[in-house]
Amino acid sequence: MNTALLSHVACLGHDPGPGHPESPERLTAVRAALEGESFMYLDRRDAPLATVEQLARVHPRRHVEQVLAAVPAGDGWFAIDGDTVLSSGSREAALRAAGAVIAGVDLVMTGEVRNAFCAVRPPGHHAEAARAMGFCLFNNVAAGAAHARAVHGARRVAVIDFDVHHGNGIEDIFWDQPDLFYASVHQAPLFPGTGEAFETGVAGNILNLPLAAGSGSAEFRAAVAERILPAIEAFGPDLVMISAGFDAHRRDPLADLRLGVEDFAWVTRQIADLAGRVCDGRIVSSLEGGYDLHALASCAAAHVRELMVG
Repeated sequence: MNTALLSHVACLGHDPGPGHPESPERLTAVRAALEGESFMYLDRRDAPLATVEQLARVHPRRHVEQVLAAVPAGDGWFAIDGDTVLSSGSREAALRAAGAVIAGVDLVMTGEVRNAFCAVRPPGHHAEAARAMGFCLFNNVAAGAAHARAVHGARRVAVIDFDVHHGNGIEDIFWDQPDLFYASVHQAPLFPGTGEAFETGVAGNILNLPLAAGSGSAEFRAAVAERILPAIEAFGPDLVMISAGFDAHRRDPLADLRLGVEDFAWVTRQIADLAGRVCDGRIVSSLEGGYDLHALASCAAAHVRELMVG
């Protein structure tokens, strides 16, 4: 079985404004990096639109409708907060981003593909149940996890988040659901100011491993190998999902961890091996952060290459 790549040109239409780090060029760089002979066997799919009903599994319906209604009809921007800005293309982009993850779950849970990577924006892991923030409108990965449970009968879903920023939104949505597990390795202190080790969820279903600024490969790999992988294996998920942020790379301008491309290849291989043991290799990964374009492209390509190995 192949690896699916889900994306859509409409995700380029979300424009937070001049100088914003979460720019359309991010996705352009990732999509370009996934062209070429080494990626010729990717199963390329256009991301569908998520429905309000699908998003309402993880966000209050009124909140979803309010975010969509705030999208400007023409030129200009609407700022939800200082970081999270809507343009006229944001509605379709956000619905395609969540729709990609949901469609990836469909493909993986039905066995049509082995695993899937969703090259989309805006990202999602900061979006809380009732709050869009941190460049994120809707929580793409959480919506995918809820879809796996509601439609495909997945009993347990685990998310591994290696974005340099803590995914407060996934934690918020998963907190009181013992059959959903969230593990994050991230820099702290750093935006959004959450992700302390004592934040463990209603049933020990949250695992936060904060790393100090300047931490590199040794600290990152130890956190993953010694804490995250054993915890998820013990949890026994039916599906593993990845919040795949590449902003822990040493070149990223928004943080201060010291990872390299080889670390993202390594962690992907470890997750794929884990998924092979616990859930027949089922993985759905979705793009989160990464703000140095060259590093982002290189890391995303390395991530997808390892998924293709399976």
